[in-house]
Amino acid sequence: MGIHGERSLMRIQKFIAHAGICSRRSAERLVAQGRVRVNGRLVTRPGTEVDPQRDQITVDGRPVELAEDHVYVVLHKPPGVVTTVRDPHGRPTVMGLLKGLRRRVYPVGRLDLDSEGLLLLTDDGELANRLIHPRYKVEKRYRVTVKGHPKEQILARVSRGITLDGRPTLPCTVREIKRSRRSTTLEVVLREGRKRQIRRMFEAVGHPVRRLVRVAVGPIELRGLAPGRWRHLAPEEVALIRRAVGLPGRETAKGC
Repeated sequence: MGIHGERSLMRIQKFIAHAGICSRRSAERLVAQGRVRVNGRLVTRPGTEVDPQRDQITVDGRPVELAEDHVYVVLHKPPGVVTTVRDPHGRPTVMGLLKGLRRRVYPVGRLDLDSEGLLLLTDDGELANRLIHPRYKVEKRYRVTVKGHPKEQILARVSRGITLDGRPTLPCTVREIKRSRRSTTLEVVLREGRKRQIRRMFEAVGHPVRRLVRVAVGPIELRGLAPGRWRHLAPEEVALIRRAVGLPGRETAKGC
């Protein structure tokens, strides 16, 4: 029996995980450690059921609430797919890759036709607007292969900023990862997102881009996701990405 007799209930560890505090397993530990209360009553048994609509749940004295009912998806965009909902030229779009997703979501920003890697899609308009707004300077990390072997002075110039469309780009981070006979692979971290920015920056210094893969947006990483596949963000990832742009995130309990 849970806190209430009716059956529209949720196990306490699932509630905490869905609120983005930590994983379900870590939530079980929080309960066992005596750090969770329901309506002021100490709860120490994982599996205790709560009513998300009626019960007040706290962790370490802080109120916990479920996030709004939004959908957050990360997709590994392959090359040759456009980042739009529809394409007037009939090219394949990222929406066609979201097999099995029943909710309507929209791409956050863009990856151009030839680029690949991490793309976020959501119906959370406020989050999407903040992620693409330069004010919030959310870091986007790329693995970039360029033609030739740029010298340190060239990489330093790109890092300081390249003038595009009459104004300089923001300083960015560029470091060499490896070299092959005819190309160099770099890690580039941007804090803004102009159209085709990385390609245009390296074109300007004489080292055109051969391949561009976005591997992270803020705290969200591509790691482990095959090209063309997608997954829902975990609740703790939603909390992290919302906090990255100053939106109310769910406080992560210490020790999780």
